[in-house]
Amino acid sequence: MERSSPNGLGVCTKLSFAVGHFLNDLCASVWFTYLLVYYHNVRRFGNSAAGLLLMLGQVADGICTPIVGFETDRRSCFPVYGARKTWHLAGTLAVVLTFPFIFNPCLGCSDTTPEFAKILLYAPLIVIFQCGWASVQISHLSLIPQLACSDGDKVELTAYRYAFTVMANIMVYGVAWLLFHFQPTSTGDLSGNLGPQDIPIFRNLVLIIVAIGAAFSVIFHVGTKEEPRKAGQREAQLEVETAVESTPLLPANPCPTRVHMIWKDWFKEPAFYQIAVLYMCTRLIVNLSQTYIPMYLTETLGLHKMTYFVGLIMVMAFSDWVWLGVPGNWVYAAALLLGAGTSTILVTSLAMTADLIGNHTECGAFVYGAMSFTDKVSNGLAVMLIQNLHPCKNVACCPLCAPFYKIVMIAVPGGVAILSLVMLGLLTIWPIRIRKGQTDGCSQTRAGIEGVYDQK
Repeated sequence: MERSSPNGLGVCTKLSFAVGHFLNDLCASVWFTYLLVYYHNVRRFGNSAAGLLLMLGQVADGICTPIVGFETDRRSCFPVYGARKTWHLAGTLAVVLTFPFIFNPCLGCSDTTPEFAKILLYAPLIVIFQCGWASVQISHLSLIPQLACSDGDKVELTAYRYAFTVMANIMVYGVAWLLFHFQPTSTGDLSGNLGPQDIPIFRNLVLIIVAIGAAFSVIFHVGTKEEPRKAGQREAQLEVETAVESTPLLPANPCPTRVHMIWKDWFKEPAFYQIAVLYMCTRLIVNLSQTYIPMYLTETLGLHKMTYFVGLIMVMAFSDWVWLGVPGNWVYAAALLLGAGTSTILVTSLAMTADLIGNHTECGAFVYGAMSFTDKVSNGLAVMLIQNLHPCKNVACCPLCAPFYKIVMIAVPGGVAILSLVMLGLLTIWPIRIRKGQTDGCSQTRAGIEGVYDQK
């Protein structure tokens, strides 16, 4: 593994790691931005049916994430390759083989096929895709505590990873813009004129982004080396590292004593629930904003598609701006606020999660899986609730769409940001720390270090 001990990880290691989630980011951008648009406007599904498909995917993802996390923390069937990279590879294959079919007409379907039958045909593909997506996400995140030499490296890896998430969103929107403007079957915009004639555009969009994402996944598997687990050696090394150096993102006990953690122990840690709520709120803001901003731009405004506290302030400022009314092209300035805010809180919440895990990498994947469980289930339920509250039941859009999407863009980011502020306040009172096996003073820590050295 390429490491420069005094300065942390090398640039090549960071970049090869960061691109390992690029396929997921591309698919997630299409999933959250275009799934409702595709099934409601193009495939003519009802609002509730389109929301049901999205919720099904989110629930499947939420169920899979802790399971994948638990299994990833166990020893791999291919120890030389690494447990996390093995799960990453399996998930990548599942995503590549199923995602293109989700944005294609179901096999054997016709115009007379009942809607419930189409849902039953799409459901298995969505479940397999989401389970594969979860495998890639959790295995990739759980590599951060293992690869990082310090807390600074954890933040850098998270930032590099998120930089490619931004690139993925830009790439998806860029490819979609090109397809909508240069394919002869297109109406040229997303302002409510979509229909079955645009199915080839969505199909080509998905095929292009899957091909690009798969190429980047190959780079990840070639360039990222996962250290094989050696019984006893890694645990002894972590005992020394924990006692000698501990610099968490938020204040913690100055002399923590590391104890072995299993997945059940995390449910006894208050910090586990604090970070889970923060992460859930973050993903609610990011994903639901991404899901409904296309409808807000096209239906409400009539336009064509073209550190944690600071991030929350930006998100809340965006909500206030929308509430007061965004005049004309000023929506782009509001979008900058939302983008900067969501980027800040996402990177910070992931860094907090890595800090929560610390050196307990033996069950780090389970922690990321549990955090992702709250994210996926809450997002799925929220989308299903919003779709059922949609005022236009039997048509693509009606005059009530405009105020409805405005309310969504105000209530979701702003309301969830307030909940995030509450949890952030609690973290200043009860900082991130692991309570199991914690002792006062440094005497037992020093004794533990001496014991480790004696064993070695």
